[in-house]
Amino acid sequence: MSGPTRDEQDHRLRPRPGEPGPHRPPDPGRVEPAVLAALLQRHGWTRRGGAAGRYSRWTPPGPGGATSLLLPASRAFPDSDDLLGEALDALARSDTPSAREVLIALAVPSDEIRWSRDVPDGPAGAAPWPLDDRLRSAARQTLLAAALATRARAGYHGARHRGPAAALLDGVLVGPAAEGRTLTAFVPVAAGRPLAVRLHQALCATREAVDYQRATGGMDAFDGAVEAGVCRELTEALTVLVRGTEGARVGIAWAPGAGVPEGCAAPAEPVEFSPGDLPALHAAGARYLREEPSVPVRITGAVVRLRRSGTSGAGTVRLRVLAGAEVPHVRVTLGEDDYRAAGHAHLAGLPVRVDGRLERRGGFRRLTGAGGVVAVPVDDAERDRLMKSLTEGGDGGEGAERDADGGGHPDGEA
Repeated sequence: MSGPTRDEQDHRLRPRPGEPGPHRPPDPGRVEPAVLAALLQRHGWTRRGGAAGRYSRWTPPGPGGATSLLLPASRAFPDSDDLLGEALDALARSDTPSAREVLIALAVPSDEIRWSRDVPDGPAGAAPWPLDDRLRSAARQTLLAAALATRARAGYHGARHRGPAAALLDGVLVGPAAEGRTLTAFVPVAAGRPLAVRLHQALCATREAVDYQRATGGMDAFDGAVEAGVCRELTEALTVLVRGTEGARVGIAWAPGAGVPEGCAAPAEPVEFSPGDLPALHAAGARYLREEPSVPVRITGAVVRLRRSGTSGAGTVRLRVLAGAEVPHVRVTLGEDDYRAAGHAHLAGLPVRVDGRLERRGGFRRLTGAGGVVAVPVDDAERDRLMKSLTEGGDGGEGAERDADGGGHPDGEA
C-alpha cells in the first residue's frame, strides 16, 4: 500500500488560528442553550437536575469532576446571558478534553466525525507513539476519500480532483487525540456538510459490501457501492485504521443546530470494522484499481519539461494541465513531429493541445496514445502570465528549454 502523497501531507487535519482556546470562549450572545445542552450530552456530560423548564446542571464525564455548569433552558429568563457566559468561561478553564470539543463545536457549527480504535495497552496503560500517528493518518485519508467522492464517483481517483478535494479539508478542525485510540474532526456545516453526508453513505455502503463478500465470497456489492462514494482510497484508509487493532469505528454526529441531512439517520450509529474485514477491503481496493477505465481526453497544457535520448525520434513531455483533465500534471510520450511541435510551443511560451487517453496506471498521470499536438494561440498578456507562472513554479527553466532543441535531459524523467 502506498503512503500519503505530498498533497495529502500538506493538508493534514489541523485547527485554524481562530478556534477557541483557554482565553477565547465563544460569545454568549451567539450560543443557543439547547445546542449547548445537546453538545454536552453528546460529549459525555451528565445532567444532575435543576428546575424543570428553567435550568439544568451538568457535570463532566469521569470521576471527580469538579466543574459544574448551570444552564438556562432558554433565553426567556433575564439572567440567561450571564449564566451562559459563566458556563462558557468554566468550559474554557476546564482541563476536561470534552470541554474543548464542546467549545470547538460551538465556535464553528460542525458535523463531528469520530474515529475510535480498540488497541492493546502499552506499559502502564500508555500507547506506543506510532498508534497516534497511524490514527491521524487514517482520519486524514478517510476525509480525503470522502472529499474526492463529492467531486466524482469513481472506484479509483488517483491524482484526479486531488487539489479541490484537499482544499475542502482546509476548514476542518481537529480535537485532542486520546493515545491513538480516539480522534474527532469537526467539519463545518456551511462548507463541509456534503463531505460528511458522502462519508456517512460511503461507510454504510462499505460495511454492507464487506458483509456481502464475507457471507457469499462475491465482490459484486462493491461495484454498486461506488455510487455511494466507496473507492480504493476509502478502502485503503479503513485498512490503515483497522490494522493493528482489535476493531475500529467511525461515527458521525450531526450539528445539533443544523438538523439531520435528508436521507441520513439520527443519530447515525458508528460503523464498525474488524481485522476480519481486512481481506475484503484489500480485495476491493485491488479490484477498483484494476477495473477503473482509462479516460479519453483532450488536454490543454503548458510544456514544463521535455526529454528524449537523442537528437531525433520520439520523446517524453511533461505538461502542467490547464484544461481538459482534473489532474495537475501529465506525462506524455510523443512521436518526433509532435515532440518537436511541443518544443517549439514551449520556446514560444504557448500552451499546447493534445488528444489521448488518461491512463489509470500511475494514478491518471500519464497520457497514452497521444498525438495531434498543436500550439494554442494566446494574447501577449496571457503568454506573459503563463511564462511567469512556469518560472515561479519551478517547472520551466534552462534545462527544459535546452531539451526543446532535442537533447536529452540528464536529471530525471519527464
